[in-house]
Amino acid sequence: MAQVNMPNPIPLLMVAVILLVSMSQTVAASDSFMDPQGPIAAIQKTHLLRATALIMVAVVPVLVLVPLIALRYRRRKNSSAAYRPEWDFSAKLEFLMWGVPVLIVALLSFYLWKATHRLDPYSTAFGEDPALRVQVVGLDWKWLFIYPDLGIASVGEFGIPTKRQVAMTLTTDTVMQSFMIPALAGQIYAMPGMTTQLHLVADAPEVMQGENTQYNGRGFTKQKFRTVAMPNDEFEAWVQKVRDNGIQLNPATYQTLAMRTDRDEVQAVLGTAKMPKDALYFTMEEDLFHSILHRYHGGEAVLVDQQPGTASFGLEAQK
Repeated sequence: MAQVNMPNPIPLLMVAVILLVSMSQTVAASDSFMDPQGPIAAIQKTHLLRATALIMVAVVPVLVLVPLIALRYRRRKNSSAAYRPEWDFSAKLEFLMWGVPVLIVALLSFYLWKATHRLDPYSTAFGEDPALRVQVVGLDWKWLFIYPDLGIASVGEFGIPTKRQVAMTLTTDTVMQSFMIPALAGQIYAMPGMTTQLHLVADAPEVMQGENTQYNGRGFTKQKFRTVAMPNDEFEAWVQKVRDNGIQLNPATYQTLAMRTDRDEVQAVLGTAKMPKDALYFTMEEDLFHSILHRYHGGEAVLVDQQPGTASFGLEAQK
């Protein structure tokens, strides 16, 4: 009989160790809901771990028993394993095989229903203090954060106070986009002419990454922003810094901001020496958010030269 050469297990084990180490480093990154910085992401993490544990109840016995059964009942001489060629049914085994998965699905359904209500993005059940209102506009390829009660706006930097609810209203002035701050709250879609909501809370001072997860062209990979959670006194100082160093966000400024440019490109046009190198600060008086929103509600199609994201509106910011 020809001898079968078994593969050397050492390289396979090394690959497995490398994968486990890289996965653990990815999970340990601060920009993940596995390292939650707020109650919403903490609930998401708990839900994932609970669902994984329940699923393992069915998966682990299969992974263990299949090779053991194949080894014990393999064809061989002088085998001590029972051989029952007429056997074809066991009520206990059928009950176990079907009962456990049914119980797992029932428990997962219950926890999913419970988590769906607890993680409702429109929910405001986080604290009793008045929420900080923030209006978010998705553009190509940057996010504009408007603080209507504070008269400021920012791009590339999203400042929020800790231990205070932030009530966000989102829309876009271009194609559909997907807003997400993994360490604080889950993903939610935004579309032009429509609004959606997302509530979040940061437990402690931290810097986290936010992004767009909906592919939208060449600047997609750069459509990220820095979320800075800070104590209330530091947040008030940040608001004053934006007021002191920001430029006026008027129709002409917004025209430049809304062109198909990533944050670095528009920073080169609108940025000043008083601003950070990776963020834009604005002051504003007009209700820009609702002006953007209502342009799509006039009963007629928005003209091409008035639609951000088109060549007629402007492909690139001009220096």
